[in-house]
Amino acid sequence: MALTPARTMPGVLELLPLDQIAFQRMLDTIRRNYERFGFLPVETPVIEYADVLLTKSGGETERQVYFVQSTGALEQGEKPDLALRFDLTVPLARYVAEHERELSFPFRRYQMQKVYRGERAQRGRFREFYQCDIDVIGKDSLSIRYDAELPAVIYSVFRELAIGPFTIQLNNRKLMRGYFESLGVADPEQQMLVLREVDKLDKRGADYVRDTLTGAGFGLASAAVEKILAFVQVRSTSLADAFAKLDALGAGPEAMEQGRAELKEVLGLIRDFGVPETHFALNLSIARGLDYYTGIVYETTLNEHPQIGSICSGGRYENLAGQYTKSHLPGVGISIGLSRLYWQLREAGLVHTAQSTVDVLVTQMDEAQLPTYLALATELRAAGIATEVVLEGGKLGKQLKYADRAGIRFAVVLGEDELAKGVVAVKDLRRGDQFEVARAELVKTLRVELEQAAAMG
Repeated sequence: MALTPARTMPGVLELLPLDQIAFQRMLDTIRRNYERFGFLPVETPVIEYADVLLTKSGGETERQVYFVQSTGALEQGEKPDLALRFDLTVPLARYVAEHERELSFPFRRYQMQKVYRGERAQRGRFREFYQCDIDVIGKDSLSIRYDAELPAVIYSVFRELAIGPFTIQLNNRKLMRGYFESLGVADPEQQMLVLREVDKLDKRGADYVRDTLTGAGFGLASAAVEKILAFVQVRSTSLADAFAKLDALGAGPEAMEQGRAELKEVLGLIRDFGVPETHFALNLSIARGLDYYTGIVYETTLNEHPQIGSICSGGRYENLAGQYTKSHLPGVGISIGLSRLYWQLREAGLVHTAQSTVDVLVTQMDEAQLPTYLALATELRAAGIATEVVLEGGKLGKQLKYADRAGIRFAVVLGEDELAKGVVAVKDLRRGDQFEVARAELVKTLRVELEQAAAMG
């Protein structure tokens, strides 16, 4: 019988154990910081009703959705009515609408799960990937102060991840729309189209955006386009500089004044939340391509690796669940696409293969002493030391080679000589040395060794 080739489809991130540990530690760090700020965990099903996910039809999203059908439905030729979630925001909207009466508002949730998109296969683009989201959802209204809290969460997460200096960049869609209106671009639909083109500035360049906005599709006056290009190149170097540059924009329509006031309040509060001025800035080119953002928007970038792009993004939206409920549910949220971020960081040499989560290997020198080895392992585990026991024996050299290859740093040996002396031999496979310790002192000694190893990295 011919063997079926063992293979994975393109666009998935499947890791070896020590790399998976590195990825898992990033997940743990993000979760720990989300919980530190008082966010509560939520998980939603991977599969949702297609009509719930696809509240708008014919867009780019629908072309990337994976539909789900049972074999029975396939045999009957039925049209699929289920689909895999493509993000965590739409399921959140459904969740809040469905459980609205059971939730406390403002509702603060975090969600760290996989999502699925039919991306074209290419390096760094995934069809299955982790998103790590937080959102604050209000009932009827939500203070702008929450828009300032999320950058504090971002700062806490990426400071602990320790992947290099970063900057949280902010803008406000109201400010942008109001500025466009002051230049004669008053139609909301045209404003959205201009926003989408401006969002391409970093990828396509100023000449492309200029040609597009002055071309037949838009037909904007050259003077207006030059003002737009000057507007989107505004950046700040400090909080005082941000305020000065916002004031220098001059007076404008109501939306512009509202956006400017919101930005000033949020920027000032971010500092009060404990984020250093070196880690956040005004950047008036940030538009975020998604239509549902209505106010403050964020993008976070690594200062020394701008080619990676945004490592965390999000913003304010006015009505999360308008497709599912008559209640007005404004919110603000951010998302970290962790699978793509991990892949990019590994490519850039900023994250590395981790050490094994197993601290100690208890070797087997004499099969008759297996109960002794098992008792020793039980004692180590009870002390919080992750321990594996060799259960099949064999030559000591082979056991040590296994430990080294598996990334286990310490091996303990309890042979005839050690038993007679009441000691245990401890081998540090990374340093290549060995020492003996009294059996009663083993736990204490290993704890010290493990703490020193952790401190040295």
